Amino acid sequence: MKGYEMVEKIKTRITGADWKKILKEYLIITIGALALIVSIDVFFVPSKISPGGGVTGSAIIINEFTGWSIGLLMLILNIPMLILGFYSLGRFNFLVRTLYTVLIYNLGVDFFASILPTGITDDLLLNALYGGILGGVGTGLIFRGRSTTAGLGVASRVLQLKTGIPISQVYILTDGAVLLLFGQIFGWDRALYSLLSLFIFGLATDYVLEGPSVIRTVFIVTNSPEAISQGLFTRLGVGVTSWSAQGMFTKDERSILFCTVIRSDANTLKSIISDIDADAFIVIGQGHQARGGMLRKISSDKENGIRDE
Repeated sequence: MKGYEMVEKIKTRITGADWKKILKEYLIITIGALALIVSIDVFFVPSKISPGGGVTGSAIIINEFTGWSIGLLMLILNIPMLILGFYSLGRFNFLVRTLYTVLIYNLGVDFFASILPTGITDDLLLNALYGGILGGVGTGLIFRGRSTTAGLGVASRVLQLKTGIPISQVYILTDGAVLLLFGQIFGWDRALYSLLSLFIFGLATDYVLEGPSVIRTVFIVTNSPEAISQGLFTRLGVGVTSWSAQGMFTKDERSILFCTVIRSDANTLKSIISDIDADAFIVIGQGHQARGGMLRKISSDKENGIRDE
């Protein structure tokens, strides 16, 4: 009876699932895996450059001495990482998606090795750059599909989720040891190119996960909050949030204003504020996304809307 009830719960859960969303995520994962395959077969393996350390770098090293296929080696080395991910990143939900990714990626590296063009350039720098960009985009897409490539990507994802460290920095921390071994075997020039590729790889992954820095977040400390807020709203269509604060040195009461603008409006914003309050203190930072609040309709040549948090 317990078994029957469990089956019914699973059926209910599956029936209520958003199949369009699931299919979209698996399509994203598949495209990401194919991008990784191209980066390995076209750029990294022919030039003896590793897209970082970890499983892929280890597989390239072992292949150099044994001649065993790189994809099969990657699949074997990924088994411990799958176990780690099972217990740390979602159990069966993680396992199903990541196993799907690993099978396409690892077996695809061997399958497409004889199909894809290899050695399209002998320039190590070009191989490192384009391999890193393509591999990073592929990894970012896989993460967006709520999966991982297993390998040290699992350990990287666990560390990122637990510590908040950007994934580009986590890659450098987790892959350093294998890159040192890589340099001993293939030469330090290729190890250095591999390190460059790892850096580009991480940046491309961050870009896909977080998007470009298309907005600017602005904090303004001023004695003229009403005038500045009205000026920003009238000239830029920006909604502004305000709260009171006290200067800890002068003990003077001031207002802090917060708003977001697109990059191209940052200089205009500074000019508006300076015209109203030349003594205002302004801090402008970068943002990737803004959601909710006020949205100004802008012409198509602008990059994005302006939103007030």
